[in-house]
Amino acid sequence: MPEPIVFISHSAVTEGKLEAFQELSRQVFPMLEAEKPGTVFQYGYLDEAETEIHFVHVFPDAEAMDAHMLGAGERSGTASEYIETRQFEIYGAPTEETLSTLRQAPGVDVVVRPIGVGGFIRMGDR
Repeated sequence: MPEPIVFISHSAVTEGKLEAFQELSRQVFPMLEAEKPGTVFQYGYLDEAETEIHFVHVFPDAEAMDAHMLGAGERSGTASEYIETRQFEIYGAPTEETLSTLRQAPGVDVVVRPIGVGGFIRMGDR
């Protein structure tokens, strides 16, 4: 049975670029929601100092994460004016192709915790 994957990216916000990045995010999120139906959750969180942003993604399986990653290089290139990604955390087992792609990001530490021990995820209405 496929297991869910939680993917978290940790980035520093470029000084003076937070508002512009938030505006870009407001444009990109609706597009991603429409184009990436396998992504069941994506949300960004700022730290209290508003100098770091953390994006949390949840995928029902590795295939959905692969689909989400299509075009990620282009999106990252656009975002690089506003943020500098420093770490990816992955909970679950992505495909080797996706993992290899993530490990090629320059200066980004990749942490993988591939072995799920059980739990649950709600995928529909309660």
